[in-house]
Amino acid sequence: MRTISKVYTRRGDKGQTSLVGGQRVSKSCARLEAYGTVDELSAHLGLLAATMQDGEDQQMIFNIQNTLFNVCTNLATSQEDTPLPQSAHLPLDAVTLLEQSVDDIQQMLPERLGFILSGGTLAAAEAHVCRTVCRRAERRVVALSHDAVVSPEVMEYLNRLSDYLFALAKKLNFIAGHSEKLWQNTCR
Repeated sequence: MRTISKVYTRRGDKGQTSLVGGQRVSKSCARLEAYGTVDELSAHLGLLAATMQDGEDQQMIFNIQNTLFNVCTNLATSQEDTPLPQSAHLPLDAVTLLEQSVDDIQQMLPERLGFILSGGTLAAAEAHVCRTVCRRAERRVVALSHDAVVSPEVMEYLNRLSDYLFALAKKLNFIAGHSEKLWQNTCR
């Protein structure tokens, strides 16, 4: 583990930063937008975890945050120029774990028809915010993939993660006994 002795380096003062491997790029490039949005998602997940009770669901959020560090390292590596470091690989079971969690949640929830409005308890509402930030991160990664090599498992993980966050929001509301609000189409 690398020790960070200083928070500031001044190397980015002119709008550039270094990728894994040392290549300098603009802070406005698609690669930074992609992994910056994943970092934003991780910060929102930290807020979500802070609103949750200790337990299995909170531990899952911490597990996801750890995996998102791997995602960021992956995205911060120009695979055309630099081999992926070990820390850029996702755990082999990362996507499967999300799928199993979604399946488990769906089995415990009653069937609801219709589109739900984001909200409910504070934790569920933040899970919905995480879901939307995850979808934006996925869009940024897809955009990056048009111009650069992106590991397919990164896109798969983000896609499945947004599904998990949707299911988690529903679970958090259900456990709290909070009834979800359904979309009422007012254009009839």
